[in-house]
Amino acid sequence: MTAKIVGIGTCVPETVVTNDDLAKFVDTDDGWIRSRTGIRERRISKKEGTCELAAGAARRALAAAGVKPEELDIIILGTSTPDRNFPSDACSVQAAIGAANAVAFDISAACSGFIFALGIAQAFFQSGVYRTALIIGAETVSKVTDWSDRSTCVLFGDGAGAAVLKADERGLVDMTMGSDGTKGDILACTSRTLGNFLTGAGPKLGLMTMDGQAVFRFAVRKVPESIELLLERNGIKKEEIRYYVLHQANERIVEAAAKRLGEPMEKFPMTIDRYGNTSSASIPLLLDDMIGKDMLKTGDRIVISGFGAGMTWGAALLEW
Repeated sequence: MTAKIVGIGTCVPETVVTNDDLAKFVDTDDGWIRSRTGIRERRISKKEGTCELAAGAARRALAAAGVKPEELDIIILGTSTPDRNFPSDACSVQAAIGAANAVAFDISAACSGFIFALGIAQAFFQSGVYRTALIIGAETVSKVTDWSDRSTCVLFGDGAGAAVLKADERGLVDMTMGSDGTKGDILACTSRTLGNFLTGAGPKLGLMTMDGQAVFRFAVRKVPESIELLLERNGIKKEEIRYYVLHQANERIVEAAAKRLGEPMEKFPMTIDRYGNTSSASIPLLLDDMIGKDMLKTGDRIVISGFGAGMTWGAALLEW
């Protein structure tokens, strides 16, 4: 048995922040942002936390799948911006949606979180332990963004996406995941600085830091590499792939990956112009958009691929 996506749901904050809005307090402008990232606007939370967005996406995914909350065996939530260190946001979502029979926990793989959650669910399915899962990618990146740093603050947005998985004969064909902790410093966020009664100072929250060029070089190498590994391992030609659903980090990264793969941009749908980089939520947000546009048909072969802080990466070959 393998994991099959039977329902997708998303939830984003109400507030839309355009590039012109950012230009009011950061030295930037719409043309600069668009030409370098492809982003024109993003959603930023004023009151919705990660749990609220995750629960909203979960409810919509369950409705799309026709699955009741009490039917869920497991909830896996990928986030690098949880509302609380504990209890886990997954447990909060479990309570919010009434999934009384599910085990729930968070994972931290940054922008790769949704793919890592898929891999964990797949392992449970193959072992026969569980048969129905809810995986979620949810982020409120705005709360760890340095809004005075124009090189990073223009990139990110908040949102959540969820998928209901069922054990089936077809669905996830194969996947790969990886991590390279030696590159951890190129994209990082300190949870809290060291502070206690011994140091004489209180802890302070950290903000995200990023070496944009290093992240770009890593992504444009690792994304095509992991995709080609999957295709070669399964004897599938690139022309058999209907779409490549990539993490929406930057339009330039998607274009560079397409060029390295030798595939046309028509096979690389994007939503980054509307949402920015929503970290672990970007892939389910994109899948939901594609479903809404009736782009996916039964039997289509697609590849989802992402990368994130850690550095982490993953790719999955799916039969829709």
